[in-house]
Amino acid sequence: MKNSSVIHRAARLWALCGLVLLALNLRAAITGISPVLSRLQHAFQLTGTQVSILTTLPVLCLGVFASLAPPTARRLGAETTITAALILLTTGILLRALPSTVLLFTGTVLTGAGIAFGNVLMPVVIKRHFAGRVGSLTGLAMMLMASSGAIAAGLAIPLTHALGWRIALAAWALPSLLAALAWTPLAARGRPDPAPRTAPADDTGSLLRSPLAWAVAGFLGLVSLMFYALMAWLPEIMHADGFAPAEAGLMVSVLQIISVPLGFAVPVVAARLTSQRPLVTAVAASKAVALLGMLFAPHAAWLWICVLGLATGSAFPLAFTLLSLRSPTPQIAARLSGMAQTGGYLVAAAGPLTIGLLHGLTGGWTASLLVLLALVLPETVCGLLAGRPALVHPTRTPDASDELPELEAVP
Repeated sequence: MKNSSVIHRAARLWALCGLVLLALNLRAAITGISPVLSRLQHAFQLTGTQVSILTTLPVLCLGVFASLAPPTARRLGAETTITAALILLTTGILLRALPSTVLLFTGTVLTGAGIAFGNVLMPVVIKRHFAGRVGSLTGLAMMLMASSGAIAAGLAIPLTHALGWRIALAAWALPSLLAALAWTPLAARGRPDPAPRTAPADDTGSLLRSPLAWAVAGFLGLVSLMFYALMAWLPEIMHADGFAPAEAGLMVSVLQIISVPLGFAVPVVAARLTSQRPLVTAVAASKAVALLGMLFAPHAAWLWICVLGLATGSAFPLAFTLLSLRSPTPQIAARLSGMAQTGGYLVAAAGPLTIGLLHGLTGGWTASLLVLLALVLPETVCGLLAGRPALVHPTRTPDASDELPELEAVP
């Protein structure tokens, strides 16, 4: 009995190490490429259109490949799928550094695919191995993701100056390979996750008729759209308001730094609340205040950046935590995560493009900021619905009355 307890603790500790290494690899490969885009454009003689495609591909891949993660995990097991995803990520990172335009784009797709699988399955790992610590471990994962993304962006230029841009890109293959090695024993112990024959209809039915599932997906999508649109264009917006490029870039860095502690704190608080609606309301109010301030009092930009950092730094961890809190089982968590991230990242990919097109059509940023401000309303509605104390209960077959099922409150 004692040996069994020791083995169980060792298995949980190894799973925790695997979770940490997985989280550390879910942002760095994306954020580490942006600072060296000009060098890539020069080295590969890329056109402006090709550069735009290169920057959009990772986010598109996060959406496209997210839908494949749940069925793959059911067939192979979550642990085996994560191991394969990390190997895919490592391969993609290395391919991007080779002297070939085709391999640059191929590697970018593989990198996005690997990260997409990891994003979707991380809530499953937390739900399965640490069901009693969803808040704290989701918070830890969010904090590690934000930190690794900021570190990758910050080290890109120094590594390029010291070792060249190819090494700067390829360097991130080392932590992803280490993560793949750590997950290999977990994959050997893991099993496929088919729904048991005795599973209730709720566990095996469709999520597409669940209003709660759509609310979670809508909230994640609109939160992601806002984040990626701001990350793409905030420096240009600030520069247009009279700030020097260096100071505008520093504002983006500060915004990301603010999100690091929030990545841990918000999931912990969210998991302790019966309803997450107060957090949704606070996030929405902060976004509205910051965007209104940027429109009507741009001279106080640093104040609005801090408020916006609090809002965006809280929104994504909250949306990600809801994937676990609204799921009654790890199987539902995988499917809800896949559904929400597929739609969410596809919507998010359109954000930077739409905001950029509006700027091109109007010659200024007022229309773009007004659109982002308007999007706070549907984001709030989705968030309030998703924040209700309820669990996702899919339906096996459509009811003859064709009515959507009511949200069932958590006992």
